[in-house]
Amino acid sequence: MLALVSFIESSVFPIPPDVLMIPMILARPSRAWLIAGVALVASVLGGILGYGIGAFAFDSLGRPILESLGKADAMEAFNTRFNDLGFWAVLTAGVTPFPYKVITIMSGWTSMPLGTFIFTSILARGLRFFLVAWLLWKYGAPIRDFIEKRLGLMFIAFVLLLAGGFAILKLL
Repeated sequence: MLALVSFIESSVFPIPPDVLMIPMILARPSRAWLIAGVALVASVLGGILGYGIGAFAFDSLGRPILESLGKADAMEAFNTRFNDLGFWAVLTAGVTPFPYKVITIMSGWTSMPLGTFIFTSILARGLRFFLVAWLLWKYGAPIRDFIEKRLGLMFIAFVLLLAGGFAILKLL
């Protein structure tokens, strides 16, 4: 069930795999890495489906999905800037609460290089799922509230600091 939710969440489903991952890891901490690995593989494969929707079926499938998420107005402006920031967009959506499915579809629509998309998706989703698994494995149920309420903000801060650091290095 986790694989199915992780797969479809990456392209069309609104509920993140964390909803299943957290109780599964709390119930069997010894399987934390396996659970995170299943979520990672299924999520990246679902992301490739989202990429395909954007690349081959944007008008019939991708546009209605993005419109249902309230993202229709920003599609054109987003397309013009997306590939310049593609790595950062996929990384940010992969680790933060921003809907990853929007980025998967947009990546295909804007013709982001598939290799860049897959590599960044593995990096971002792996970071997210394995960090959640490690926190739950290490601290158990007491860390659950932090993960559910604050981990997304921590990831946003991390991405902003990382991008800011690269911007500063570029200026030097």
